[in-house]
Amino acid sequence: MTSRIPRDSRLRLVRPRPLAAAPPAMNQRRPRRAAPRPPEGTPARSELARMARSGLADAARVARWADTALGPGRGSATADGKATLSDTTADQAARELGLTTAKVRADWDTARLAGLVEVHGGSARPGWRLRAWNRDDSAVLRGWVALFDAWSLAHPEPDGQEPAAVAEVISAMPQVLSFLQLSAGPVPVAQLLDLLEQRVTELRTERCEVPYGPRLEPGTPQTAAATAAPLQDATADTSLAPLLDWALHALSSVGALTCGDGYATLTPLGSWAVWVKLEQICVAAQSPAGNIEQSAEDMLRGCAQLRPNAARAEYRAWLAARPVGSAVAELLGGARGEDALLRGLAFEALRVVGAPAEPDVRAVLDEPTLRPYALLWLAEHDGADPEDAHEVLTRQEATWLWVDTAAAVADHGEAPLLVRHLESAVQPTVPALLDEVRAVGHPRTVQVLVALAAAHPDPALAKAVRRAAFQVHTGGS
Repeated sequence: MTSRIPRDSRLRLVRPRPLAAAPPAMNQRRPRRAAPRPPEGTPARSELARMARSGLADAARVARWADTALGPGRGSATADGKATLSDTTADQAARELGLTTAKVRADWDTARLAGLVEVHGGSARPGWRLRAWNRDDSAVLRGWVALFDAWSLAHPEPDGQEPAAVAEVISAMPQVLSFLQLSAGPVPVAQLLDLLEQRVTELRTERCEVPYGPRLEPGTPQTAAATAAPLQDATADTSLAPLLDWALHALSSVGALTCGDGYATLTPLGSWAVWVKLEQICVAAQSPAGNIEQSAEDMLRGCAQLRPNAARAEYRAWLAARPVGSAVAELLGGARGEDALLRGLAFEALRVVGAPAEPDVRAVLDEPTLRPYALLWLAEHDGADPEDAHEVLTRQEATWLWVDTAAAVADHGEAPLLVRHLESAVQPTVPALLDEVRAVGHPRTVQVLVALAAAHPDPALAKAVRRAAFQVHTGGS
């Protein structure tokens, strides 16, 4: 009999190491990197969280109103399929909260950027940070950092600016913010403009664009004109002062800095956030297990040998060194391979990515190999308890996942773990499990059943499992 109590059968059951190596491994722990300390004078986390709560109080108020007024069956927040607040809803919120419609819209947009409201397709709903807002300082600070990261969306750029110039300024602002953070005090805006111009010039030089078109013989007037034109475009005297002014005001609007009398100064929250970003870069440069430059598959194989906390640290370092979109695509590519262990580990790494991975995870729901993992990921992302997330799976999907996990155990684990894996099956009896395993059509079914038969100490059960493996192999019943 297998247990009737569903258990979490994800791949943390798998200990991919030989039994003989287990005792020495306990004495081979890597020395832990000392937890970095923020710069002297940085307020305590509780004080930083209080500042963040104060700055986001209006956004949290609108998010709570939406949670109450727009719950299931009571109304819809959006009308355009993009989670933009509809006119009717904005007017209703303005009346009930005593605010202007423009203020409601601004607070709604801030709530979205801070994760107090989450966008899912064409609808929006309260985010998990709103639920934890009053009790969890980490949730509050993460919400504020998310808003800080989105500063360029919080305040529209001035009209008439070239999109390329706006993009260059956004790319250059991390260096400007780092300089402000290291200065630890007011900095003249003129000095920041000089730094911004230097960095933008570096970005343009790094692109090293080569003009396209037919090559002309040197020394002709046409050649001289063709050479001068691109140079004139590239060195056009476009003032960056208006864009710097926009960037500083946008960062001021999210509470990262203050501007006045020709000087800019980071707020305690802004200084702390820039320090956090610099620390993340340092972590990325010092990958705990040395997998930062590896492909997703090789990184996951390296993490298979690590304990869960160490593996998560490695995922964070690997992800920090890559754009989110390409990292998620590479992880999903690794999950599509034949190794079931890598499939489970890829989705563990995607749990570290969090919300930015949601669209890509939803996009693989139609792939049978990835669907059970994606459903569990989405359930946990939506707030389900990991112990209860399996309830989103159909019986067939749960059985397919059971076989896939068993394949990982058979390939990388130890025989006793494969026997214990029987307890995680949703079927109440072994005959029922075997019937459904044969019907689910997993490509590794035969190998899994053969390995289980070889590992199980009960001769009668092992015989029944071998018979089922033979029937799957021959196509019999």
